[in-house]
Amino acid sequence: MVGSDALQAIVYARGSLRLLDQVRLLLRFLSFPFPFSWEPGDGFSAGFDSFWAGFDPTQRKLPLEVDYIDVKDSADGWNAIRDMVVRGAPAIAIAAALALAVEVSGLDFTGTPAEAASFVSKKLEYLVSSRPTAVNLSDAATKLQTLVSKTAENVKDAKAIFQVYIEAAETMLIDDVADNKAIGSHGSEFLQRQLGNSKNISVLTHCNTGSLATAGYGTALGVIRALHSGGVLEKAFCTETRPFNQGSRLTAFELVHEKIPSTLIADSAAAALMKQGRVQAVIVGADRIAANGDTANKIGTYNLAISAKHHGVQFYVAAPVTSIDLALQSGEEIVIEERSPKELLNSEGGLGKQVAASGISVWNPAFDVTPANLITAIITEKGVITKTDSDGAFNIKGFIQSAK
Repeated sequence: MVGSDALQAIVYARGSLRLLDQVRLLLRFLSFPFPFSWEPGDGFSAGFDSFWAGFDPTQRKLPLEVDYIDVKDSADGWNAIRDMVVRGAPAIAIAAALALAVEVSGLDFTGTPAEAASFVSKKLEYLVSSRPTAVNLSDAATKLQTLVSKTAENVKDAKAIFQVYIEAAETMLIDDVADNKAIGSHGSEFLQRQLGNSKNISVLTHCNTGSLATAGYGTALGVIRALHSGGVLEKAFCTETRPFNQGSRLTAFELVHEKIPSTLIADSAAAALMKQGRVQAVIVGADRIAANGDTANKIGTYNLAISAKHHGVQFYVAAPVTSIDLALQSGEEIVIEERSPKELLNSEGGLGKQVAASGISVWNPAFDVTPANLITAIITEKGVITKTDSDGAFNIKGFIQSAK
């Protein structure tokens, strides 16, 4: 499915699931004695070249020890999602589905097919509660619940329910990579047309939307990969993405590994970057997209969209159609979860020493909602959703129906 030298957040074989511990990765990353300096133009890339030599999906025998955790059941999957061991809306959905697949693969179950379907359905409801904002997770759970329910009507053996479920979960893993590559291709082609077929495109991205947030390749980062492979990307800028620093420790990690020309900036430097005309587009992912195009994504996305609008910079959302929730009329209906105060009170995204005054209150929303009027277009695996109405609104429902 992916090359042996590719980054993988999810390593699966039937009956076995391992997830890259992205929280542990931060700690190891910060403590590793890098074999290079941080000055532009020096041995930064060369150091990582030697680091990735001999890379394999098991992440063993590396100078920087990357840890995977074993997921044996839905409870392990729930904890991994909630604790952000695995993150990114597509990866969350796949990890949840596969966690349950591992659980039922060796389950000694003596009930009826209907009872087996009920067992699976309840486990999926439990997994959805780990990250309610991620529509991919709830969408996948609903589809899988429907599948096992219908299957129970036509089989006599409860094991057949589990077999059907396992095969469907495995298909999700395979399809995600193909969908992400389609997003990258559509996005790259569209941006080039929008920017007059420029051969020197620089973009800014936020949070992590690459191989570590998906089954492989990535969504917004997939578009950046496609631009780079097409020879038209001048530079990719990534924000640090406070307070959990997904940009500085994950996106930067991927960009260096892929040898994509890139620069890390502070979240607060984005407006200055745009003012200097150093980027032509912003590309972000999405956790949930409402029917009108309002988009929930990592906190700080709304800031970028406002700044992009002010500076005349195009602003794109890249996400699979499973991130679209037509049941929500607008972003006002999207539930925004809040993260632990420690992520702001302590360094290293809450994992380090206290840096804020004791007794200060904290507001730490995980996401914000970017209004559709600030979004240039939405890039999906089915194509690019543009604004066609005279009032500049998206017709997302019509796009999805025509794309089927």
